[in-house]
Amino acid sequence: MNTIKITTSQNIELEYDLASLGERIAGRIFDSLIIGAYVFLLFYLFSPYRYDSFRSLQVLTIVLSLLPIIFYDLLSELLMNGQSVGKRIMKIKVISLDGGRASLGQYVIRWLFRLVDFTLTNSICALVCVAASQNKQRVGDMVAGTALIKTNPRTALLQTLYAPVQENNYKVSFPEVTNLADKDMQLVKEVILSVAKSGNTLVALKAADKIKQILQINSNLEPLYFLEVLMADYNYLTSQL
Repeated sequence: MNTIKITTSQNIELEYDLASLGERIAGRIFDSLIIGAYVFLLFYLFSPYRYDSFRSLQVLTIVLSLLPIIFYDLLSELLMNGQSVGKRIMKIKVISLDGGRASLGQYVIRWLFRLVDFTLTNSICALVCVAASQNKQRVGDMVAGTALIKTNPRTALLQTLYAPVQENNYKVSFPEVTNLADKDMQLVKEVILSVAKSGNTLVALKAADKIKQILQINSNLEPLYFLEVLMADYNYLTSQL
């Protein structure tokens, strides 16, 4: 299975499963069906026989049909955290090569280069680049510094990472965890999953040391177990809010 290793701004190396060419194509097919349904519905509602003498309505129909098609991918990825409807169905998403969420500029660059990847080359450029490049990137991804990864869990451990702790007598070990943001806990989750998959505990050690430094806490717990306790504390404390 093709993977990509990304070093985060905290100097922690994470590993993601890359979206395959087939998954990208399938996601695009779903998106095309949605766009096609939209165009069909629009032309049905504003069909020529309804306004033979109203040229302005014909122009309006064309404009209304083109704008969502042109901006569909850009707006979808901006509003759905790197996904379109098709990508969400296929459980893939766009991320930045620094491991975080892609920026507005990166989304715009990916969108602009659709002209090269798809429109001008009839999708041949995108197909060749994704198939041949090491990180399964089309030209837009290479220029923007992004990649498409799988979002489905790599281990069953994900099922428990964000599950609220149900024990009434649960004892919180690190109340300072509430000073961390959701994005920080997302990183903790990714580290736990990465260690579970690769067995590379050095990743957990780096993450644990960084968090201890940020929260100014001391712990002799084994790094991976420390992160798991931290996640459990966070789940419990946030569920009490």
